[in-house]
Amino acid sequence: MTATLFTGIAELVTNDPEANDAGATDPGADDLLGAIEHAALVVEGGKVAWVGPARDAPAADASYDVAGRAVLPGFVDSHSHLVFAGDRSREFAARMAGESYAAGGIRTTVAATRAATDEQLTAHVARLVREMQRQGTTTVEIKSGYGLTVRDEARSLAVARQFTDETTFLGAHVVPDGDPGEYVDLVTGPMLEAARPYARWIDVFCEEGAFDEDQARTVLAAGAAAGLRGRLHANQLGPGPGVRLAAELGLVAVDHCTYLADADVDALRDSGTVATLLPGVEFSTRQPYPDARRLLDAGVRVALASDCNPGSSYTSSVPFCIALAVREMGMTPAEAVHAATYGGAAALDRDDVGRLTVGSRADFFAIDAPSHVHLAYRPGVPLVAGTWVGGRPI
Repeated sequence: MTATLFTGIAELVTNDPEANDAGATDPGADDLLGAIEHAALVVEGGKVAWVGPARDAPAADASYDVAGRAVLPGFVDSHSHLVFAGDRSREFAARMAGESYAAGGIRTTVAATRAATDEQLTAHVARLVREMQRQGTTTVEIKSGYGLTVRDEARSLAVARQFTDETTFLGAHVVPDGDPGEYVDLVTGPMLEAARPYARWIDVFCEEGAFDEDQARTVLAAGAAAGLRGRLHANQLGPGPGVRLAAELGLVAVDHCTYLADADVDALRDSGTVATLLPGVEFSTRQPYPDARRLLDAGVRVALASDCNPGSSYTSSVPFCIALAVREMGMTPAEAVHAATYGGAAALDRDDVGRLTVGSRADFFAIDAPSHVHLAYRPGVPLVAGTWVGGRPI
């Protein structure tokens, strides 16, 4: 195997607090990131073989100079809905004119997705994944949920599986039509059976207008029996039982977490369930932003993700979400970067991504700036100069 030395790194974000002991940087806010100034990185066999100050770098077979840029672990986008067809820009424009957001618009996308061919869906996902990669995302979770029939949920997941192993069966997105009890039976029976070969996770939209606590519990139990791990959409549109249900069941993550009572925050802290925050949604729907500061101060683990979808958050840009989290949710730049990398990995129960430590996957990106702070400091600017997956440029 060929070892490649990446040098000329102004700041290397490792997400290993012990890396600060190796020589670098401002021991305050950046301890969280394990940031090393004037750093180097060695990649071999698709994994990180060495990190540290450039002055201590070992010899390698090849070298690559990033020319004074900052290097960060690839973003781990742990919540997205990329398998869809159609356009909901009119709905967005109506919201900007004062109409409120409701989950009913999902049905518009369902109709378009059912009408699309596999080839059209695949091409669309490929375009969005490329967008994500150009903005530093190297691991992405992709949900179904816009098919809502046995056939369309299975084919949506088969499409998603071409791009990631982190696929999630979201047949319980909304009730497309008919009796909710009969639809839950479908989701937990034939639909789950068809989806299971293509999915790692199962998810439920536990919200008024979607699925209640009992229905969510039923779907998650059926998924667990089929070998799928559980996640939840919860407390997005208003207060509800979803966050505490996720904590009770010991789910790895619960997503949205916008409307939280003190008991919800305590449950998240005590269970260790990751609160995945999705600020692109609040930007697009004009709802209140989640209070990340409250969660972090309480000791809750937090992730940031894009929730890329055609209705409530049509952005593939994690840097944009970082800027929103810093400006609107009380996070420091270091906390937001950590949540979008290490936190996203935690939300997917992964320890091989979201960090740059010996043995981790060599997934990283360089920005045209000397520090991670510029991701929030220069919002909307395409700072990513290059992205590497498994040590290979893309």
